[in-house]
Amino acid sequence: MTDDATILVAADGPLTTVTLNRPGKLNALTPAMVDELHRALDGIEADADCRVVLLTSASDKAFCAGADVDAWSALASVDMWRRWAPLGHRLFDRVAGLRQPVIAAIGGLALGGGLELALACDLRIAGPGATFALPEVTIATLPGWGGTQRLPAVIGLGRAKEMILTGRRIDAATAESWGLVNAVAPEGGLPAAAQALAARIAGNAPISVQAAKQLVDAGLGRNTGPVLEALAGAVCLSTRDAQEGIAALKERRKPAFEGG
Repeated sequence: MTDDATILVAADGPLTTVTLNRPGKLNALTPAMVDELHRALDGIEADADCRVVLLTSASDKAFCAGADVDAWSALASVDMWRRWAPLGHRLFDRVAGLRQPVIAAIGGLALGGGLELALACDLRIAGPGATFALPEVTIATLPGWGGTQRLPAVIGLGRAKEMILTGRRIDAATAESWGLVNAVAPEGGLPAAAQALAARIAGNAPISVQAAKQLVDAGLGRNTGPVLEALAGAVCLSTRDAQEGIAALKERRKPAFEGG
């Protein structure tokens, strides 16, 4: 890891912390940061010991202020369609589909793509000074990395439309009352609150936790087919018939299935 890495990854037993580390730009997301996040997820997906992921920020001022305007404002409209929008969708869909629960620890600003990144996480804990908005309509664009889909699923259609159509900011207390965040930590207590939640989840049976997360999402129509196929495949592979079928294949004989 280089000193100028914009994404920091630290594994501590069952908890992996991923830190957005571009504080001078309020963690505004660039294509390079997206690539770094993908590499971080590669490692997490391959880590059988990781039970919970904590997504946090190196800045006290912002979780993430959105997509870096310098990275997208000069794009032609066709490039926005074929390059920029898919860039965020691929990453955020991957965060949402991670088998481990992901907790966003949100201090300061979570705006635009930053809020969309937080929405891709399973749980959100806010500091008392956190603020949230999808302000895109105020600059003649619109949420392009899942905000129009994930925000209504979290806080309901009416409130989501209010935030999206007005671009208004809401504070941490409002976010909690609307269900956008699970809890608001006391002043200075955000890291401890997020880590306590992560520890409570990590203390449970990891396969049960991960399967439960996938089933909740599948029940809402998210990645339903792959989830059901994977779980059904695991059930089948655990049977005596599967052992017999594999043995018969290797021994080039007809299997004798027992139904168990």
